[in-house]
Amino acid sequence: MVRVASTMAELGTTVPDFSLPEPATGRTLSAGDFADAPALLVAFLSNHCPFVKHIAPDLAAFGREYRGKGLAMVAICANDVANFPDDSPPKMAEEVERRGYTFPYLFDESQEVAKAFHAACTPDFFLYDGDRKLVYRGQFDDSRPSLDVPVTGADLRAACDAILEGGSPSPDQIPSVGCNIKWKAGAEPPWFG
Repeated sequence: MVRVASTMAELGTTVPDFSLPEPATGRTLSAGDFADAPALLVAFLSNHCPFVKHIAPDLAAFGREYRGKGLAMVAICANDVANFPDDSPPKMAEEVERRGYTFPYLFDESQEVAKAFHAACTPDFFLYDGDRKLVYRGQFDDSRPSLDVPVTGADLRAACDAILEGGSPSPDQIPSVGCNIKWKAGAEPPWFG
């Protein structure tokens, strides 16, 4: 495990287009499938990452709660499954069931979508407003597996609440920290390493 932080993509950038399979259902979903939502949250996750496991129960609860508030949420796994089989599509489908995720969990086999988002770690969060402009990128909250700090989702909740209430999240945003995305050999993006 290599611990890395978010790249903190530039605020105001447009959501990258994507069309990816959802292992749990067999559907293919794209960014356009969420066009009617007032905001879109894209989360990069991994099944085996300790940072994701640390927040997973609370992230599942967050997903259920904010779905009721109108937030569209989608998670993406972009890890190299040849070297990390715990992140394979069948294991992703199991993870959805185990965690009770109510949001789609998509598989980015080519890793091109993760690169388009400038995703660096798991978890890594990207929140877009109704015009699909990036308004938040950063941590779920201050909790980490090695810290005695409760998982609350405070940072992401504040950003989502602001945008869903017609406001803007604070520009003072703290990078997410987690396991590096497991890039395929020779396909690492410039910000890796």
